[in-house]
Order: sequence, then C-alpha cells, then structure tokens
Amino acid sequence: MFLQFLNKMKNVIRYLLPSIIWVFILTAGIKAQEFIPLWPKDKMPNTRGLRLNDSTVNERAIQVAIPGFYAFFPSKDDNNGTAILIFPGGGYHHLTYNLGGFQLAKWFNTMGMSAFVVNYRLPTSPDLQQRELGPLQDAQRAMRMVRANAGKWKINPNKIGVQGSSAGGHLAAMMGTMTEDVSRINDHLDTISYNTNFMVLVSPVISMGSNAHKGSKTNLLGDNPSQNLMDRYSMELQVSASTPPCFIADAFNDKTVSPINSLLFYKALLDKNISTSFHVFPQGGHAIGLSNNPGSTEQWKSLCEAWLKEMKFIEPILSK
Repeated sequence: MFLQFLNKMKNVIRYLLPSIIWVFILTAGIKAQEFIPLWPKDKMPNTRGLRLNDSTVNERAIQVAIPGFYAFFPSKDDNNGTAILIFPGGGYHHLTYNLGGFQLAKWFNTMGMSAFVVNYRLPTSPDLQQRELGPLQDAQRAMRMVRANAGKWKINPNKIGVQGSSAGGHLAAMMGTMTEDVSRINDHLDTISYNTNFMVLVSPVISMGSNAHKGSKTNLLGDNPSQNLMDRYSMELQVSASTPPCFIADAFNDKTVSPINSLLFYKALLDKNISTSFHVFPQGGHAIGLSNNPGSTEQWKSLCEAWLKEMKFIEPILSK
C-alpha cells in the first residue's frame, strides 16, 4: 500500500512540476519569457483526450502537450509594428525551439519586430485524431491570437508574417497557401483572420512528392499516404493568386532537404505572379542559421532584412 501511495505521489509531482517551477520563477521575481497557451481548457480540437506531458531533450521538444507560443517583444522605442510567427523545424518529429526559435526571435527583435515562437503539436503525437491537421490548427490559432492582440501589443494587423526552417518552413508555407479554416472552435477568435502577410522560408520542406524529405513526409502523413493527401500537402501545388510575398534562402549543397523543394515553390510563386526573393547559396548544407554560415551564405540575414524593408513590411520609425 505504501509503495502504491509513493507511485501515485510521483505521478502527481511529475504532472504538477512544470507549473510549480513556473510559479516559483514568477514569485522569485525572475523575468521569464512569456508563454501563452493557444487553446482554452477542454476546447483543443483534434484530440483524443489523452493526458500527455511536455517532453524536451537537448533543447528539442519531442512532445508538445500544451501548444502555445513564447512572446518576444522589442523595446517600446524600437517597435515598428511588424510581427512574425516562428515555426521551429525538426522534421515534424521534434522542435528545435532554441536555434530555430528563440535565437531567431531575438534577431527579429533587433529589427523592431515582435516575434512569437510557436510550440505546435507534432503529428507523431498519440493524442491527435488526424495527425496532419495538428500543426496547421495550432499555427492558425496562433496567428488569430496575435492578430486579436494587435492593439495591446502595438502590432499592425496587416504586417504579421511567418518564418520557418526545414519542416517549420513547410508549416509556414501552409500558412501562406492553404485557405481551409481548420482551427474554428466556436469562440471569439473564429472571426479573426489567420491569413499571413508574408513568408520567410529557410531550407524549407515543400513537396510531399518524389522530392519530399522522407522523415517529414512520414511523420506528417504516415507510412502510406494516398496520392490525394500527398498532393494536398505539397505546397507547390497549393499556391494561388492570394498567396503572400515570400523570401527564400537555401543551400546548393543541402543533402538533407533537397533545394529542389525551394525551386518548385519559387516556380509556383512565379507562375502566379507572387513577388519572391529567392536565394540559393553555394554552401550551408541544412544548417543555415544566424551565425557561422560559410562564405556568402552569411549574407542571407542582411538580404532578408533588406527585403523586409523593400517590401515595406518594416519601415523606419519616424517619431518616438
């Protein structure tokens, strides 16, 4: 009996520990990064109702029980009203939330942009009823929440974009191309637009066809997806006249996700007359990041910033 009691207590502590740590941080006066859950309690769609725990290994989220986003704001004087949602990559198997999330958010902050790193549900989660819908549902809900709080956070609701690297780039591309509303839960946010105003893609997964990244494809669509499902989640086939402008950075020597993915997307954007800034650098592999990029690949950041200014998504602050 005593051993059973101890086991029950261990389970209770394991379940409550994240909340206990969070409360301790707040009460200790330490400034923690704000995390905002996406869904009201008991209203998250596409769930089997399993009680899961968030799980992180080596700065990678391998299970997301409570989807939400971390909010990173520039200083009040630097805020230019532009915002961006960041979807970390990880082959739809995990989320590289530090390198592919937090660090990028801080970089966007230096440009006066608000940034939101989204912890979206992974399609491998046993809780999902329909695996391929989970990430997009969370992404749409995150966009709705940011746009709904635009006044509070001093954001221009017409200048909210998305960024993603690798599989996160696939999710960002979905946000720019797929028009079906999969995130309605009959609450006040249903009336808020989830459309994105621009896309920034780095070494993105795009296609689920012959050029697909095998791991991302399997994790998102399962082992034997139908041709219709593969076509639906091949973003080069979903581009339309309403797709927003796009910036793409890739590496010629990427052996993980073929740069043909980016080329297919660029061609589809070009065919629909969507303004696109497309860059394929000689080096960088599948590791284009904020620092230590080889050769000319290091220029992707300055090119991206110049594009954001050229497209007037970020503009100088005339008065403080």
